[in-house]
Amino acid sequence: MKWVLLLIVLYLACYVAFRAMNSEVWEADGQSYVIYPENGRFIYLLWRPLAYADAMLTGMGSHIGPHLEATE
Repeated sequence: MKWVLLLIVLYLACYVAFRAMNSEVWEADGQSYVIYPENGRFIYLLWRPLAYADAMLTGMGSHIGPHLEATE
């Protein structure tokens, strides 16, 4: 049971660290996003459950790749 708890804490800690290092506010809508690397589909899928919870609790969005600039 200790190992399961340790793995859950490690999973959460890794997401929080990744979120802190890869967050940005998009000027077009003023909302914060966690930006996953374009070749980081595995990371995106691994942390998707936490990203859903994060979005519900904090309003933080997430997506793969950088924001595309809005054209005027």
